[in-house]
Amino acid sequence: MTGGSVLQPGQLETAAGSIVELCLPAEDLFLRRSRRLQHLAKNHALENYLLFLTELTRWQHDELLSSTQLPPVDNHLLLQCKTHRLPPLAPAGWPRHASWRTAVQRAIAATDSSLPQEGKTALAPLRRGDTAWMERQADLLLHNPGEKSLDVAAALFIGAALQVHWAFWARSLIGLDLGFSGHSPHCPVCGSAPVSAIVHAGGASSGLRYLQCSLCSSQWHVVRAKCSQCENTKDIEYYGLEKMYEAVRIEMCPACRSSLKVVFQEKDAAVDAVADDIASLAVDEEMTKATEHTPISINFFML
Repeated sequence: MTGGSVLQPGQLETAAGSIVELCLPAEDLFLRRSRRLQHLAKNHALENYLLFLTELTRWQHDELLSSTQLPPVDNHLLLQCKTHRLPPLAPAGWPRHASWRTAVQRAIAATDSSLPQEGKTALAPLRRGDTAWMERQADLLLHNPGEKSLDVAAALFIGAALQVHWAFWARSLIGLDLGFSGHSPHCPVCGSAPVSAIVHAGGASSGLRYLQCSLCSSQWHVVRAKCSQCENTKDIEYYGLEKMYEAVRIEMCPACRSSLKVVFQEKDAAVDAVADDIASLAVDEEMTKATEHTPISINFFML
């Protein structure tokens, strides 16, 4: 395992005001993720699971394109959130639309052929579609994913459906001034934790680190030489398995011991914050053996 490469304060920082602080999700986000998962699945130890996720994310792409029935974001809410610097799509203030539950059933149907029998059996509670149970599970996933009563099998499909809805709403904010001025440990659009970080290559954002939201898929800029949690700027460390995953590192802060997966477009232009996080699980396992750290991310497909 490669360890100990240190990024010092001031390295790769860009002049204030010269960068895009917030990148809202692209329309083909899930399609590109599906293609990436299919590519990563080849000869991978998790090949069957990655191929299943290929189907699920392809469903997400199709579902996003047909999500026009969702209600628009309230303009008054946007103004209030901008004034008070709050994320406008935080689940606590922007409630789920009831159609997410039927979207879950469509997701199950779309991936049924790629599910093993044990997977189909595990989804029995979700297939029954009990409204109160599903809403409770969604609450746990969004607000307390470490709770033991969270049904992990159900959470995967619930998370997939909610990601589509929140990506749709986040996309509806394109072109609006949300008042975000840089650095936040949580998504400035919906307040969720990141799934991982991505260092861009090419264009005005080349070399800059963006955290990607686990729920709405927005990306927000956080300076690379700074811990996203405690804002420490000294001796940030990177760990990785270069021979296996050249484009993936885990960033760790020596002050608070928080850690976050980082993927680098300069190493592979097709990297995806969700797909590469799953495919590089071996890096997480090796880092856990090497040092104590606390991951601050959440991946709905890897709970």
